[in-house]
Formats: sequence, C-alpha cells, structure tokens
Amino acid sequence: MTATNPPTQLYLISPLDVGGDFPARLETALAGGPVAAFQLRVKGIDQHEAARLAAPLQEICAARECAFIVNDSVPLARRLGADGVHLGQADGSPREAREALGREAQIGVTCHASKHLAMEAGEAGADYVAFGSFFPSETKASEHRPGPELLAWWQSLFEIPCVAIGGITPDNCAPLVAAGADFLAVSHAVWGAADPGAAVGDFHRAIAAAGGD
Repeated sequence: MTATNPPTQLYLISPLDVGGDFPARLETALAGGPVAAFQLRVKGIDQHEAARLAAPLQEICAARECAFIVNDSVPLARRLGADGVHLGQADGSPREAREALGREAQIGVTCHASKHLAMEAGEAGADYVAFGSFFPSETKASEHRPGPELLAWWQSLFEIPCVAIGGITPDNCAPLVAAGADFLAVSHAVWGAADPGAAVGDFHRAIAAAGGD
C-alpha cells in the first residue's frame, strides 16, 4: 500500500460480520471502482474461525489487486500470509510486527488525534498512520476528533502515508481529501448501502470533485 499525492485512495474496513453473503458484497464493492486495501476486522472469534472466514475474502482481494490487511492480530496476519496488519495502540509495536511478518508487510498504526503517537509510529517503522475519528462513526465509538488540519500538518512534514478514518461518507470527505489524506478508510458508508459498488463509485466521484483524483 503506497501513496503519492494525489490521488486519495479508498481503504475499506469490514463489518464485524463477514459471513453469509458478505463475500458477494465485497465482490460488488470492489467492482465499483479501485480500492487500495481491505481490512478484515472481526472480534470475539478464535483464529481458526477467523481464518476460515478470511479465505474467500482474501481470494477476492487478490483477484482485484487489493491489499488484504488484518486488524489487530499479527499471528492471524502471519497465518494467512496477509499483505499486512493494522495495529491499535494496545496491539504491539510496528517493530515486533515487522519481525514477525517480514519486510514486505504493510504495517499501519492507529494514532487517534495525536501528532506524538504518529511520529512514534513512523520512527518504529510503520508504513502508514491512521488519524480519526474525523466524524461520529457508526462502526466504532471514539472520543478522539481531529480536524483536517492534522492531515495537512502530517503531509507538510512526513512522507509516510496518512489514513483518515471515522464516519467518512461521500458527502463529508471533501475537506479530508483537500487536506491531503492519502487514504480514506470507510466502513458503514459502503456496507450500510444497498449497493456497495455504487457507494464505492460515489466515493470516487466525491474524491475527484474535491481534487484528490
């Protein structure tokens, strides 16, 4: 997962339930336009079940050249041979993840609204930093509420890509694109839509209109 400025790219985060017809919904979403990465975010199930659910999703992503990222779990990412892992602040260090997953793995770190945490992540070898939640989120509650100026500050000083996350929709993403977000991480705005592919298309049009494509 790499970025140049522009364009702003899409980064899809899964709902917690990826069983049932979700693989078909993922295929529909990825058919709606380019998606740089897909993050598997499942909670409260064992690694064996997570791996079973991940298998068809990983195949779909590979067919679309979409990076497959695992949330929180370095062991699961290693077991799956995933393209990378996304770490929360309590999920271990990028250095440890790099040792476990190798040089080619994409390692991202949640940095909330903190310049300090982002700089620490960069120094520890993260491939990208994620800021948010920029808006109230249907997916995950957060007391952190950065503004677009945090993205602009990061872009002015660092080459490591930044991801904007939290409650992002086609209607509110323009300031984040204009501020220099390399990636928009989105979940409910796509999976909560009747047609995930159309939602992805809406994002691409919004990004282009904001000058990020």
